[in-house]
Amino acid sequence: MIPRFVVVPAIPTETGSTRNGTRFYCKTAPIGFNLYDNEEKRRLPTTYLTRIEADKECLQLNTECLQCMLAERPRENTP
Repeated sequence: MIPRFVVVPAIPTETGSTRNGTRFYCKTAPIGFNLYDNEEKRRLPTTYLTRIEADKECLQLNTECLQCMLAERPRENTP
């Protein structure tokens, strides 16, 4: 089973551009990590500076999601 939330590198933000002859080069700044929702196919807006923080939040969200799924599952009556 694929987990609903996974950690992905954040998209770098553009901080400006420089020109070298006829070419322009974009300067970017790394901004950390995001969580990606496999069910909704989108990145969550929160950005984490370290992978450890992102992994911790990812684990928590996946655990909550699993608990909700188990709570909604119909229980079988055993005699």
